[in-house]
Order: sequence, then C-alpha cells, then structure tokens
Amino acid sequence: MAIITNNPVTAGCRFKSLWRPEVSPQCRPMRAMTRGRGHGSSGRNCYGRITMRRRGGGHSRLLRTVDFMRTKIGVPARVQAFEYDPNRSSLLARLAYRDGEKRYVPAPNGVAVGSTVQNLDSKPDEFSAGMSLPLSMIPAAMPVHCIELYPGRGAQLVRCAGVSAQLLAVEAGRATLKLPSGEIRTVDARCRATIGVIGNGAHNQQSLGKAGRNRWLGKRPRVRGVAMNPVDHPMGGGEGRTSGGGHPVSPWGQLAKGLPTRKRSKNSNCAIVVRRNGRKIKRK
Repeated sequence: MAIITNNPVTAGCRFKSLWRPEVSPQCRPMRAMTRGRGHGSSGRNCYGRITMRRRGGGHSRLLRTVDFMRTKIGVPARVQAFEYDPNRSSLLARLAYRDGEKRYVPAPNGVAVGSTVQNLDSKPDEFSAGMSLPLSMIPAAMPVHCIELYPGRGAQLVRCAGVSAQLLAVEAGRATLKLPSGEIRTVDARCRATIGVIGNGAHNQQSLGKAGRNRWLGKRPRVRGVAMNPVDHPMGGGEGRTSGGGHPVSPWGQLAKGLPTRKRSKNSNCAIVVRRNGRKIKRK
C-alpha cells in the first residue's frame, strides 16, 4: 500500500494524502457475498429519533460477508485476489477452497495472490501467515489477529488494519494475550486465531485534506459545546470566548473526562490481567 500526495492545485489537495490500496486489477466483489447497505440509519432509532449524533449522508456501500468463523477445517484454500472494502480499514482476501466454495477474510501481511492458507484443528509442521488455529496450538510470542472471545462465536478482537496481538502463554486451558491497546487478558485456549499481522498498516497515515471528504464517509460536522448558547449546552454562553469554566460535560451533563466507562459488574472483568492504562487488576 502506498500513500499518495498531490500537487496543491486546489485548496483540498494541499494537505491531502490518501492511501492507494494494492488491490487486484479488474476485480469486482462477488455478488453472492455482498448485500446492499444504502445510507444506513443515519444515527436514528426505529422511532426516527437521533440516538447517535454526527452521522448521516455519505456514499452508499455494499456490505461484504466476511468469514470470521473459519469453519472449513482441513480444506486448503488459494488466495485468488485482494479486494477493497469500504466498510473496514483492511483489505479483503478472496479465498477459493478446493471444494469450490469462496469466502472473504481480512488480508494479512505476507500473503500474496496464489498463496495457500488453511484452517486446522491440529498443530501443523510449519506455521505461515493466514493460517487459522486454536490458540492452544499456536506457539508463544507469535503475532495473531482475528481472535475469538468465546469458542465458535467468530473473531471479535484485533480486526483492523496494521494491528496484531501477542500470544504470551497458554496454561490451564487459558491463553494470555497482549492486545494492541496494551491490555493483557485471558481467553479460552479453544478460541481460534489467525497467524500474522493484518495488512494496510499505513492506513492511519492518510490526511483527508478537506471537510467534504469526511461528508463522503458519512460523518457530519461536530460543533463544540463552548460555541453554543446556554440553552443548547451546559458549557455554552459567556461573554467573549470562554472555555466553559468547569469540567467538560456532555449536552446532558455527563462528565466527559476521567469517569470510568466500564461497568464493575461486567462478566469479562475477571479475564483482564492488566488494563490498557498499565494498572494491574487485584484479585480478592
């Protein structure tokens, strides 16, 4: 993948630097693996009320059905092509299994067109990028991505471009992982993971260059609370430009900084060893 810059012939080109995905030429998405999405809900619920602000507009997209389960065990698959997906930061690899079935998976680094990947339940003789295995069969210190939280539920962790988790240890049926956020947690050793690092690592280095490109992505403008009137926001009003005079809050008065957002009663709290802020969890 390459970051492309332009000569500043217009104001929108002056600071623009976009990534050009290394997709296979003349490759269109598989019709059987896509479905229309339209413009989505624009942040509104079933009653038409806005429940998620600053969303709406944007280009219509096709949703790709991505195989996060990797259930075809022992059937070799050949990488046919790499395709762009507007719904995620990584590219998709089109796999053609030996029995004729085709599926999409996130494309990892080190996999090229023509490469062979497999989903196995036993320890292989050689490990390669794109291979899906239970965590109990993967050696320690190996980078992995697309990790299941619960066996058979499908990958829920480490799915965006350029990231990977590190497998620290496997003991007593639990696998210890260090996630990209710095959090260290345990999951069931029967959960599946894919070996390697997801591609498109330079995706976060792009600069959109103009506000209109954000609108194309379905992101609407954000107005600061201190720029509003007191009737619209608790931080609004005042003579001249003021910073609010108090702690930052939401339009409904909820503290915006320093307040824990994770519930203490969450069931998966017992699986966290070290939080992403570096704080170790003390067990009673």
